[in-house]
Amino acid sequence: MRGKCKTDLSVGEMAQRAGVAVSTLHFYEAEGLITSWRNQGNQRRYAREVLRRVAVIRVAQRAGISLAVIRDALKALPNERTPTAEDWSKLSARWRADLDQRIQRLTGLRDQLDGCIGCGCLSMGVCPLRNPWDELGRQGPGARLLDPEG
Repeated sequence: MRGKCKTDLSVGEMAQRAGVAVSTLHFYEAEGLITSWRNQGNQRRYAREVLRRVAVIRVAQRAGISLAVIRDALKALPNERTPTAEDWSKLSARWRADLDQRIQRLTGLRDQLDGCIGCGCLSMGVCPLRNPWDELGRQGPGARLLDPEG
């Protein structure tokens, strides 16, 4: 157990400084994204550098990166340290290809959205993704052609 340090933050202080709810911190901890320790009064404490980890998590989430991918990336850091600017540069470079693919998929969806729901189809006469006789229904429910991961 760590000793008390002036720079350590309570869960409330961490939540306020990080701009997240206390429940979010608890969730991140349960998911293995951040760690805390408990003082003699059994109160949760966070090292100040956890603020940077939370910031990295929040930015990655806003970019659409899943928590599992974020967790794996953070665990890959030496001693699971708080990411430095150089670490962030490497992490974000790894995620760039995935983001580019998602942007391309979303752009395609946006460009076809007014005339197609990607098929189950409301525009059988004009749809470029026409699905006669519901052949795609054998692949499962939902839109099949616009979301290759579907």
